[in-house]
Amino acid sequence: MIRWRKKVEEYVELRRSLGFKLQDANNGLIQFAAYLQQSRATHITIALAMKWAQQDKNARPTEWARRLSFVRGFARHWSAHDSRTEVPPPGLLPYRPGRARPYLYSNEEIRNLLQAARRLQSAHGLRGPTYYSLLGLLAVAGLRISEARNLQTEDVDLKKGVLTIRGAKFGKSRLVPIHPSTRKVLSDYASRRDRFLGRRPTTFFISGRGTRLDGAEIRRTFYALSRQIGLRGPSDSHGPRLHDFRHRLAWKPWSSGIGPVKM
Repeated sequence: MIRWRKKVEEYVELRRSLGFKLQDANNGLIQFAAYLQQSRATHITIALAMKWAQQDKNARPTEWARRLSFVRGFARHWSAHDSRTEVPPPGLLPYRPGRARPYLYSNEEIRNLLQAARRLQSAHGLRGPTYYSLLGLLAVAGLRISEARNLQTEDVDLKKGVLTIRGAKFGKSRLVPIHPSTRKVLSDYASRRDRFLGRRPTTFFISGRGTRLDGAEIRRTFYALSRQIGLRGPSDSHGPRLHDFRHRLAWKPWSSGIGPVKM
């Protein structure tokens, strides 16, 4: 019997060596390997792949198509080792999710969002400064939320005004210069953070427990702030996203800081 999990792990390791992260695909393929093992499958078939992809009958068609795409990549790779392998063709589960329309924040909306973030309350008094600094950095630096969340303290050079972003897209690193107004805000936050902890943490932005911020909590906080200032309705499940700060930079570049909305 083929040890499918081992084959999946070897495939993921190979793809990651080429710069692909495959976070969701890795989890999905481990589940698919378990399904193959449970089915006592000697080779991959389209029928098995379709059954696994559509296991959750309550999932949306876009999720089925996404799961099948994980299998397609692995099956294409494994077909070089086993000619019996059936590779699910594209379009077998034809569903394309609508691409989110980018939202271009105005300067006033960013000001209101940062002011609301600054007023966030917590027992330790650090939540407001943390989100004020984090959201402000996203607004001026064009970072992905994962890049800002994963910033290490040693990668924030406040003397030179340069951020080192490690493990970005395709595993590359890049340098991001920041405006003096941004340097001041981050410096003030770092001083307050260090006084709160009594030490210099590994991760630049921290929670009240001194740990790296949780990604889901960042989004929940952003949605709550967005509703508070009117960017989203009280019950809206869709609206401006954290990622849309990057679109704002792409559409309206500036040479220093963020123009009239300095941080």
